[in-house]
Amino acid sequence: MNHPHALPPLPTREDIALLEIFDGLGLDDIDVVETPEDAADALAAIDGLAAVGFDTESKPTFVRNEVSSGPHTVQFASLDRAWVFQLHDADCRTAAARLLASTTLTKVGFGLASDRTQIRARLGIEPEAVLDLDNVFKRQGYRTSIGVKTAVAVVFGRRFVKSRKATTSNWSNRKLTESQIRYAANDAYAAMCVFDALRSTDPKQI
Repeated sequence: MNHPHALPPLPTREDIALLEIFDGLGLDDIDVVETPEDAADALAAIDGLAAVGFDTESKPTFVRNEVSSGPHTVQFASLDRAWVFQLHDADCRTAAARLLASTTLTKVGFGLASDRTQIRARLGIEPEAVLDLDNVFKRQGYRTSIGVKTAVAVVFGRRFVKSRKATTSNWSNRKLTESQIRYAANDAYAAMCVFDALRSTDPKQI
């Protein structure tokens, strides 16, 4: 990335709307983890990785002072695959907790403070080796908070599309829709892509 003295200006919402769409993962590249067998397969696949993109989704709260019972999904992604853990099953919760508590697996994402709080409450563990990419951009000199949409625009010149309907959908459903699965997976996948690009252009920044 450029030296802080020559930071490219952040794109506006209007700028981003003009960009080509960022290609996310399709359903064939996403594993929904909802059974003990799924959890074992996902652990085996993720155990060999050094870093993954990471995010969570929770059923939205609409009432003032209502405390979320989330997260309801925890998702991880490599550069070519994603795993969406549903947390109804005890084995899936245990597997997700193990990955989150791992000190050897780096979890990268955006705006992770609220995710951490919910993870502590729901899974009873402290997430370890978590890198909030917003902080990486701040170290480069950007003063405003940067989320996944802006980061994808800055790093790739692409538009990251998020479905508003999926954002506010019921993530506690036992059967997620295809739209929810793609949405959850690609949040984590986009974070991993941004991390990989930053790491390859300037490893000292990470």
